[in-house]
Amino acid sequence: MKKLFFCSLLALFTLQTQAQTKSVPVYLDESKPIEARVNDALSKMTLEEKIAMIHAQSKFSTPGCRRLGIPEIWMSDGPHGVRMEIDWDTWNHAGWTNDSCTAFPALTCLAATFNPELSLEYGNALGEEARFRKKDIILGPGVNIYRTPMNGRNFEYLGEDPYLASKMVVPFIQGVQQNGVAACMKHFALNNQELWRGHIDVEVSDRALYEIYLPAFKAGVQEGKVWAIMGSYNKFRGQYCSHNERLVNKILKGEWGFDGVLVTDWGSAHDTKEAALNGLDIEMGSWTNGLTWGESFAYDNYFMAQPYLEMIRKGELPESSLDEKVKRVLRLNFRTNMNRNRPYGSFATQEHADVARKVAEQGIVLMKNEKNFFPIGQNRYKKIVVIGENATRSLTVGGGSSELKVKQEVSPLEGLKAKYGENNVAYTMGYGSGPTVYDNFVPSPYNADSLKREALALAKGADVILFFGGLNKNFQQDCEGADRITYDLPFGQNELIDDLLKVNKNLGIILVSGNAVSMPWLDKVPALMQSWYLGSEAGSATANVIAGDINPSGKLPYSIPKKLEDNGAISFGTISYPGDSIKQIYKEDILVGYRWHDTKKIPALFPFGYGLSYTTFEYGKANTDKKEYGKDETIKVSFTVTNKGKVDGAESVQVYASQAKPSVERPEKELKAFKKVFLKAGETQTVELAVPVKDLAFFDDKTHNWTVESDQFTLHCAASSADVKSSVAVKIK
Repeated sequence: MKKLFFCSLLALFTLQTQAQTKSVPVYLDESKPIEARVNDALSKMTLEEKIAMIHAQSKFSTPGCRRLGIPEIWMSDGPHGVRMEIDWDTWNHAGWTNDSCTAFPALTCLAATFNPELSLEYGNALGEEARFRKKDIILGPGVNIYRTPMNGRNFEYLGEDPYLASKMVVPFIQGVQQNGVAACMKHFALNNQELWRGHIDVEVSDRALYEIYLPAFKAGVQEGKVWAIMGSYNKFRGQYCSHNERLVNKILKGEWGFDGVLVTDWGSAHDTKEAALNGLDIEMGSWTNGLTWGESFAYDNYFMAQPYLEMIRKGELPESSLDEKVKRVLRLNFRTNMNRNRPYGSFATQEHADVARKVAEQGIVLMKNEKNFFPIGQNRYKKIVVIGENATRSLTVGGGSSELKVKQEVSPLEGLKAKYGENNVAYTMGYGSGPTVYDNFVPSPYNADSLKREALALAKGADVILFFGGLNKNFQQDCEGADRITYDLPFGQNELIDDLLKVNKNLGIILVSGNAVSMPWLDKVPALMQSWYLGSEAGSATANVIAGDINPSGKLPYSIPKKLEDNGAISFGTISYPGDSIKQIYKEDILVGYRWHDTKKIPALFPFGYGLSYTTFEYGKANTDKKEYGKDETIKVSFTVTNKGKVDGAESVQVYASQAKPSVERPEKELKAFKKVFLKAGETQTVELAVPVKDLAFFDDKTHNWTVESDQFTLHCAASSADVKSSVAVKIK
């Protein structure tokens, strides 16, 4: 009897289990492959539900599918911290009290570290913060190329070299996405200026497109496996980039096999039919001009909303075009907010502050250091005078979409006072700018003469002066929506520096910026550091480097021209930059940054890859494992690096390649490998770097293929693009 009862129970349990299994739709069954779940969910949607999946319902969200339990997708700026919450339908701050984040250094600083391992830590910490804030997409990183020093948004990007940007962006993406949050690489493509960004039509050769402007995007797709990409505002060859057949259908989704979503920049969609057929997947920000105003709750009027629906109903567009978009959005859902196994994240923690500080410390670049001006030991001077608004100004606000509300921001002045003592550090502004406004220049409210007089009076009695200058994130400085209008330092800083030097020559300059600036005073000052928008731990990192607790190891991720006309893009006149307001031609072609300076024999004031240390490094002779290589092989370059000084330090060694007799114009040399090497005082390490022969290729726009020619190539082991230590030649069969 007991046995019969047990069997009955077992049968009942089996039937219930089978019933439950049958009742779980495939799209909710996590044991099934993602593609099967995607197709099942799609098959259950109405036409109207599909349309709703591909456009915004608020400033930063899409609606999902409520009937099927498919969640909304929530997005957030930005590239170096999770932006404060924004109102549903305006650009006003929502006024939450729990959205004060960690501000990480801007990506120009990350690039200056030359440290991909640190990029992974950065991406992971940012991903943890985004995950805790319940974001599904974080709108970054930016990988547009630093083409000119005038681009207001260069501070958000990874410098002028496509190889450096490629190697830094991949671990960043991986770090973010291991938290179940999609990175959204931007701005695809050729968005290398802010002036007229909404309509400027860019013409560039296929060769420059593939060799300079696309490699970091390609690496992010194929190596980083990025889940989202943001289209750019501008046009390329007459068609808007966010629904550009060549860029999106043929290259991004065709040649590279991108399986994620292409999201507009806010307001970058312009045409329903092009958006439908040319690969746009999610439309955000239309009817707002992408900036400040909106037609309230007009989301159903988006190009990919009601107009798209009507065109499908009339047979003017195939429903299959919509299905392809919805599949990509569903794939994103399953990777992010429908993945029950993703971590929970963490927010504004000490661990994240430590990552921010470490990136800042490794990114600061020591540019000039006569008579060991730096480091300034804690007992070296009794009266340290700090001058300059950037020593106290908050630089996590402003800049457009990169604005942040931070849990804390240690200013350089606070860091220096904590390091040297309140009584040993005096401060005065010296110069002042106006308040930060996104799309408008607001003049300084300060009396410039009074500020200067106070600075000169304080400087006379100083043992040492630390001048904190540079740019800020105001309109027409380092800011989204506008380019710079001058290569000079703003707010009268050059004149102030000259006047300060007349009363006290023991003056070191710390420039805070995301861009190169002119330096007419360079020969007169004993010391210079290039700093960046360093985020929450700006002051702590800056003080640690100045005091010598941290040995500076940053390297410039862009060239600094002596004068603006020495920049390749600008040398060709206005049609090359900024264009004629309608069209622009990239006349420097592949010769961007150091490629231009080297090939045209126009020395930079400071070259790409340059950076000093508090110690000295000696490079041994370069060797390769062979002298001849086939086109599928990898060259192994080795050399020794020795720390000859008395303090521990790090050196970012670089390997550049040159071709002897190319059939087409090639740059004098191109970066092909780098590594950050950490050395104790007196230590020697053997460094081995791999250069795949395929990486010596150029893009042949006649055959639309990458070509490695049989020729002699020279590999240069270098401390910067202009400081070759040793070279070795190899033959490619």
